[in-house]
Amino acid sequence: MKILVVEDEPAIAMGLRDDLRLEGFEVEVASDGVVAERRAREGGFDLVLLDVMLPGKDGFAVCRSLREAGIAIPIIVLTAKSQEVDRVLGLELGADDYVTKPFSPRELVARIRAVLRRTGLPAESADARFECGDLVVDFQRFEARRGATKVELTATEFRILHTLYRRRRTVVSSTQLLKDVWGKDVYVSDRVIYTHLNNLRAKVEVDPSHPTLIVGIRRVGYRFDG
Repeated sequence: MKILVVEDEPAIAMGLRDDLRLEGFEVEVASDGVVAERRAREGGFDLVLLDVMLPGKDGFAVCRSLREAGIAIPIIVLTAKSQEVDRVLGLELGADDYVTKPFSPRELVARIRAVLRRTGLPAESADARFECGDLVVDFQRFEARRGATKVELTATEFRILHTLYRRRRTVVSSTQLLKDVWGKDVYVSDRVIYTHLNNLRAKVEVDPSHPTLIVGIRRVGYRFDG
């Protein structure tokens, strides 16, 4: 697995590089947002570890640009800001997870492995593809289209959609969704799940205010009705 580490503080960047190499990852380091975006667009990476405060172009702008370009590579945002609004912003822009500084190498590696696990292709099965009206989703190929238009979903959004689709017409609790998508060893708040669900609805529902695919059941969970 090859990781692009984007961090402008040399000591932190080298520490991340060494820690990740000890865990068996191949690592490349970029120190500014412009270079990071170019390298991510060129491909060859399995994940981007993206600091927010960067010269040239900040991490939020890099994340937004990659997602708008249809690049679905998993992104973990690193931020020194502890306010929830900053963490949620990263998720709303398409990041798959976030880690707040300071963090331990062990925690970071656990989050990286969790993201890589959930962004892998689902096993071939009868649930690998579905059609609803003009919406077609192929989970094996990580592709979604509405008619001739490509729908840009992140890897985490694909995982959420696939989990709900496999359990269609059954209410999936937030706890079960967390376990299926993020894994039992990763803490993710209800707000993070809610943010990902809102992003997903906005992309796959014709009218998110009157959902026909993903229905929220207050204080219970979510149900796929397509």
